[in-house]
Amino acid sequence: MEYSNKQDKSRKQGISTEAGEIRQNDRQMLYKVPVVITIFFWIIKIMATTVGETGADYMIEKLNLGLTNTTIVMSILLIIILLIQFKARVYVPSIYWLTVVLISVVGTLVTDNLTDNLGVPLQMTTIFFMVALMVTFVAWYVSEKTLSIHSIYTIKREAFYWLSILFTFALGTAAGDLIAEGLDLGYLMSALIFAALIGLVTIAHYVFKMSAVLAFWIAYILTRPFGASLGDYLSQSQHAGGLGLGTSGTSIIFLLIIIILVFYLTKTRRDAPSLTVELGKS
Repeated sequence: MEYSNKQDKSRKQGISTEAGEIRQNDRQMLYKVPVVITIFFWIIKIMATTVGETGADYMIEKLNLGLTNTTIVMSILLIIILLIQFKARVYVPSIYWLTVVLISVVGTLVTDNLTDNLGVPLQMTTIFFMVALMVTFVAWYVSEKTLSIHSIYTIKREAFYWLSILFTFALGTAAGDLIAEGLDLGYLMSALIFAALIGLVTIAHYVFKMSAVLAFWIAYILTRPFGASLGDYLSQSQHAGGLGLGTSGTSIIFLLIIIILVFYLTKTRRDAPSLTVELGKS
C-alpha cells in the first residue's frame, strides 16, 4: 500500500486533496471515512449516540409514531443516506455524520423492537449483538486481512465498516439498558461505569501500547452505551432518575452541537485525510 501526503505528488496523480476532488482513474480513490481521529470525532460520536437514544424516544412518544412506524421511517432514511455515502468518492463530513446519526437511531430501534415488541430479554439481545459483531469482525478480517479504519477505501471494506457500526449501536443500546434498567443501577451510574471503561481503554492504548485498531473499536463500542445512558439521564424525568430535560430538549441541544462541529470540520478539514491510495497496490 502506498501513501502520499505531499501536495505536489497529489497534483501529479490528478488529485486535489483540499477540494476533495478526484479525476477519472479506476486505480485511485480517496478515503471515505475520517481517518484522522481527533477529539472532535469522539465528541460528535457521543453526541450522535445520545441523539440516537433520545431521538428515537421523541419520535415514538412525542410524535406518536409508535415503535414500528418509527423503525420503518428511519430505516428508509438510513438506506437513502447510505446510498449517497457509498456513491461518494471522498469523505464528506456532513454525509458521513448524518449516516452515523441515522444508524445510531436505527440501531437503537432494532434493539427496542427485539425487547419491546418481541419480548427478547436484554441479556439475550446483548449476547446476540455481541456475537453478531464478532462474526462481522471475523468475516471482515478474513476477507480483507485488516480491521483498520485507515483502510476504508473500497466498497467492500466500507460495507463491513457500516455493518460493524450498526451492530455496535445495537449492542451498546442493549448493554446500556441492561446495566441501567436490568440491573437497576440507574442512568447516571451506568454512564459513569462506561466512562470509566473508556478511560481504561485510553490508558491501555497510550500507556501499555494496546493495538490502535483494538483500542479504537473497543472505545467505539463503549461510547454507545455511555452516550445512551447519558441521553437517558438528561432526558428522563427526575422521578425516573434523570434530570428532566426531555427528549426534545436533549435532542435539539445535541443536534446543534453536532451541526456546529461538523460545520467546523467541513471548513477546517482537520479530520480529512490528505492521503491517497492506489487500489492496485493495497
